[in-house]
Amino acid sequence: MGMDAPPISASTTPESAPGGLRRALSHPLALWIGFLLVHLVIGALALHQGKGLGDVYFVYKPWALMAAQGTEIVGVNADWVYPFGALVPIMLPLLLGADNYVGGWLTLVLLLDAAAFAALVVGRDRRRIVAAWWWLGFLLLLGPVALGRLDSVAAALAIVGLLWLAVHERAAVVVLTVATWIKVWPAAVLVAAVVALKSRWHIVVVALVTTAVIVAVPLIFGAGMHLASFITMQTGRGIQIEAPVSTFWMWQAAFHVPGAAVYYDRELVTFQVSGAGTELAGSLMNPLLAITGVVVALLGVRALHRGTPYTRILPELSLAIVTALIAFNKVGSPQYVTWLAAPIVIGLVYQGKGFRTPAILVLITAGLTQVFYPFLYDWLLIPDPGLVAVLTVRNLMYFVILGWAIAALWRTRHAAEAVYDTVPTRVWPFRAPVAPVAGAALREETP
Repeated sequence: MGMDAPPISASTTPESAPGGLRRALSHPLALWIGFLLVHLVIGALALHQGKGLGDVYFVYKPWALMAAQGTEIVGVNADWVYPFGALVPIMLPLLLGADNYVGGWLTLVLLLDAAAFAALVVGRDRRRIVAAWWWLGFLLLLGPVALGRLDSVAAALAIVGLLWLAVHERAAVVVLTVATWIKVWPAAVLVAAVVALKSRWHIVVVALVTTAVIVAVPLIFGAGMHLASFITMQTGRGIQIEAPVSTFWMWQAAFHVPGAAVYYDRELVTFQVSGAGTELAGSLMNPLLAITGVVVALLGVRALHRGTPYTRILPELSLAIVTALIAFNKVGSPQYVTWLAAPIVIGLVYQGKGFRTPAILVLITAGLTQVFYPFLYDWLLIPDPGLVAVLTVRNLMYFVILGWAIAALWRTRHAAEAVYDTVPTRVWPFRAPVAPVAGAALREETP
């Protein structure tokens, strides 16, 4: 299976018997009621005045209708900001009719989240129950944007892919590759898996074969260079107001410094900030992002060579690379916070309390994001100093999370530190045919 450590007896974990509340929260009925309630609440918030679903109303639906009519198929006969695979979830809501496109979108996200939730909670291991409740809390704190973007689709797939790695690696890599062709960021999880697992070449081959199958479809229909337009369209854009790099100019705009202002880019359908030096800053962000990603990946390689178990490297390296993709990105949209959910979920599943600190930091980041988006977003466009202050703290949180992940990777780890790490042996709908095999003392999860 490509894992890196043989299991030891579960009796080595001194866990106390769960109390009544713990038993109640672990019951499948409580878990699924919680799941439905959270999605009903944030779904209702998203539908309130249409805030949080603007892209679904005004961007995804027109793309879907044009593709259905054959007038313009983005990514095939027109340039597009997303990878070609994103066209599939954008088209699927039309199955419920064009007039009910938004309802179809929310249904799609609900079903994908339900599949990821089932993969997480079936088996009822205590750490997976904690991770499930954490994810629900995360969605509630993040609010409507957790449902109203393509990132929601990729996030659910990434959670499934990470959970499946321990029990069905090939299916996991296929899912993660598909997620990458919807939104690019799950590639960070694939990189972390290649670094952390001994079966890295198998992962690379499966990912390449899956990619070849995906890209063959638009190429057959004559996509040509439109297929790669999601890369080229990002290079020349300005810096978005929510991106960490824009903070300096957002404060200037808030205090009416000449030349600094928030403006709307009609081509990219986003708000950006202008001011002295923004063009230079924007041109530097892509190289800085690439360098940071390489450096973080090398830290993962260093940890591997120092004997760090994969249950430590995989979640920490995934979190570090994904956070770096946000912290040094000139886009920085509110929905990018959803990217952090998958690394935290797998970290809680593998390490339990060892991943509590970043889990709390990400919850705070999600809550701060909902403070200014979507309901107070108009005030950020003014921009109001109070909302800019919230945005500033939120952006600083990315660097705090990144710092924690880098520090965790840098530490010299011993097998004894991972003695209570758990390896899933049953993740719906799969069950590992044999116990995970690898190189440090790990145990199988227990119900």
